[in-house]
Amino acid sequence: MLRTDTAVTIYRKDYTAPAFRIDEVALEIDLVPERTRVVNRMRMTRTDAGKPLVLAGEGLELAGATVDGKALSGLQASGDTLTIDAVPADVGASFTLELTTYCNPAANSSLMGLYVSNGNFFTQCEAEGFRKITYFLDRPDVMTVYTVTLRASKADYPVLLSNGNLVAERDLPDGRHEAVWHDPFKKPSYLFALVAGKLECIEERIQSASGKEKLLQVWVEAQDLGKTRHAMDSLIHSIHWDERRFGLELDLDRFMIVAVGDFNMGAMENKGLNIFNTKYVLANAETATDVDFANIESVVGHEYFHNWTGNRVTCRDWFQLSLKEGLTVFRDQEFSADMAAQAAAQAGNEAAAASARAVKRIEDVRVLRQAQFPEDAGPMAHPVRPDSYEEINNFYTVTVYEKGAEVVRMYQTLLGRDGFRKGMDLYFQRHDGHAVTCDDFRAAMADANGRDLTQFGRWYSQAGTPVVAVEGHHDAATHTYTLTLRQRCEPVGIEVNSGIQKQPFHIPFAIGLIDKNGRDLPLRLRGEAASPSPVTTRVLDFTETKQTFVFEDVAEAPLPSLLRNFSAPVIVEYGYTTEQLTFQLAHDSDPFNRWEAGQRLATDTLLRMVTDIQHGHAPAVDPALVEALRAVVADTSLDPAFREQMLILPAESYLAERMDVADPAAIHTARRTLRRTLAEKLNAELLRAYHYNQTEGPYSPDAVSAGKRALKNIALGYLVETEASEALALAEQQYAGATNMTDRMGALSAMVNSYAPGREAALADFYTRFADDALVIDKWFSLQAMQPGAAGKPTLATVRALMAHPAFTLRNPNRARSLIFSFCSGNPAQFHAADGSGYAFWAEQVLALDAINPQVSARLARALDRWRKYVPTLRDAMQDALKRVAAHPSLSRDVREIVGKALA
Repeated sequence: MLRTDTAVTIYRKDYTAPAFRIDEVALEIDLVPERTRVVNRMRMTRTDAGKPLVLAGEGLELAGATVDGKALSGLQASGDTLTIDAVPADVGASFTLELTTYCNPAANSSLMGLYVSNGNFFTQCEAEGFRKITYFLDRPDVMTVYTVTLRASKADYPVLLSNGNLVAERDLPDGRHEAVWHDPFKKPSYLFALVAGKLECIEERIQSASGKEKLLQVWVEAQDLGKTRHAMDSLIHSIHWDERRFGLELDLDRFMIVAVGDFNMGAMENKGLNIFNTKYVLANAETATDVDFANIESVVGHEYFHNWTGNRVTCRDWFQLSLKEGLTVFRDQEFSADMAAQAAAQAGNEAAAASARAVKRIEDVRVLRQAQFPEDAGPMAHPVRPDSYEEINNFYTVTVYEKGAEVVRMYQTLLGRDGFRKGMDLYFQRHDGHAVTCDDFRAAMADANGRDLTQFGRWYSQAGTPVVAVEGHHDAATHTYTLTLRQRCEPVGIEVNSGIQKQPFHIPFAIGLIDKNGRDLPLRLRGEAASPSPVTTRVLDFTETKQTFVFEDVAEAPLPSLLRNFSAPVIVEYGYTTEQLTFQLAHDSDPFNRWEAGQRLATDTLLRMVTDIQHGHAPAVDPALVEALRAVVADTSLDPAFREQMLILPAESYLAERMDVADPAAIHTARRTLRRTLAEKLNAELLRAYHYNQTEGPYSPDAVSAGKRALKNIALGYLVETEASEALALAEQQYAGATNMTDRMGALSAMVNSYAPGREAALADFYTRFADDALVIDKWFSLQAMQPGAAGKPTLATVRALMAHPAFTLRNPNRARSLIFSFCSGNPAQFHAADGSGYAFWAEQVLALDAINPQVSARLARALDRWRKYVPTLRDAMQDALKRVAAHPSLSRDVREIVGKALA
């Protein structure tokens, strides 16, 4: 059922505490696909006099209601609510409300609430899915203890799972069976979960840090059992890491992961019963790439870490979503960095361990710049803690998650790792078992460290990406270096017409100074006493619109290394010359800034090439960039994973954001020209890198081996750009002889993107090999959707043909994302075709998906957020497509908010 009611904007300022408390709830659920019966028995207490009891529900059939055992008659559900007047009016009065409802999980294509996938029952209740199961106070600040009784046909649903600990199970005389689960920890309804069906598990028993035995299970369909080992290992690593890093133990007797192929999200942190998209559970060498293995480790860690940061302490309201998501993304980033560094250290290379951390940081910042910075500049721009929304599902955004993680990281940068841990300890001490706010987290950090972080709170309340303009001046006479920082952040999104006066942020700005020999200088600010242990990286507290910092004992003009390790989510403006960037790339001790120097060189070159193309000139490649990258490729002292990152050119979407008016065709031509030029100029070095980084022996997804494969495969991708017969032969040989999916996909991608003669045969072979593996076939669809196209071969024609393929379905979110999203969001040059065909396709698919799954459709609708930024012919066609969608008579609330804000 689509919600097409009149849009209602919900404001954070209007928050009021609930008028009733639910002290405990007992659910009895009789599972039948077309008609599931739910008996919901709630022990409730009034906390505010005079207010009616209003419960949320959606798509439910109400069959009965009692208060303290007395039947209520004449009840009518109005819209999405059920109002019950016959409850005690006095504050403190308690009563038992029992409701009996029916729902139809088999018809629930939204995949929110209780639904059926491949004959099994699953739930997804965040953010507001529980109301599709029963009427409830479905809000995150209503926390209670659940006892859940599940009943179903034992032959059809032999496994019955819910949150917490299994306390009883028995067979029933009618061929059904029953399982009773009890979760001793209070939780909001969005963390409720159940799973029922034909599933099997692998399990492990481990000891927690305090010596308690814990049962860990990963549940999947029988044919996938052999692909669960990595997920189990990732869970074990996550549990032990959280004990070591934050002193947090698993609190339940068991912890379960369940994988399902039909899922809107990546995974869900339901207390003790995490439900995952199969994409983030299933993996083996033949079917999953190194990136898949890394993503599984990260997502398993993320959902487990929610056990404390999200479950034990949760959000007061949905405006505080980043309280749990930003914090937990930061935690999973730190976990992944530690795991990669540990693998490198175990290989006996401490330098590689530091490089592994840098690679993880680079990957995270690349996501931020390519996805979050554009969001921060577009119509959906919002603060990390939004002030309003129409549909909460639309605010599961990169701003809330990734920028939210950067905000948490800045606490650690300002307070140090030990200070951050002290803040976390105080946070749990104060708020365990409660629903709280971002301000409560900030207060814990401040109080634990004796710091005033009031101004830092602006990171939660102000949208947009701050720009920091930097000027440096060296005084040879006084041996001082003066650094002047200016910050600005223009109103964005709904701020534009609000009259808001934005205030300066508290920006932790990390800096180093490099001398002419490439060495870091010791840093001493004016007025400070000389230190026996001088530091070479300083974190400056940049809190004013304009602020000056003077460093003493600087005998020669240094090269500033700015925003080391990307210490704040800002854009830095500084007039580096090509020579300075080349020097920094070669010498900066901060590996992130070495990569950043290379990215700046490449970005500057590409933007000049775009201008050449727009003026009808042959694009010129800067020789300095070629030589800088030659040195990187040839430097075997550098970690292979780091060299691979250096060879990844800035994305077309990132380059579009750097232009005042984006020209996708010119950007694509410039980037492709640069790739081909580098392939030709660095051919010998790339070929050596390809052969030198072969991995011998059985496949392992460890960071060291994965880094070698990453460098080898990016080298192959460049080599094939030359279309030389030797390079094409290398790709075909690698594909045919591959013993793991990373190498197979690396070779297939190189052939597909270069339109190599063997591409069609390889694509056909790939499909035949993996036709029975849905996740691998997703890769097959995605690869073709993102191919660059050729004369007379627009990629859209391929995409439309693939939509008619028997393996394609819109009803599965993974499949829709693999083909439609990959084309609309991952192939800008083809999507932004001059004839507007990509936008017409987008409108068709948004409307088709909206009739099935509004949440997935709303994600696709975001592809035209930045329509105003493009050249006029494209801009007009995008606007027309948006208007077509906006005019549809039965648009869901999810999509209506997105297109409405885009057009506003």
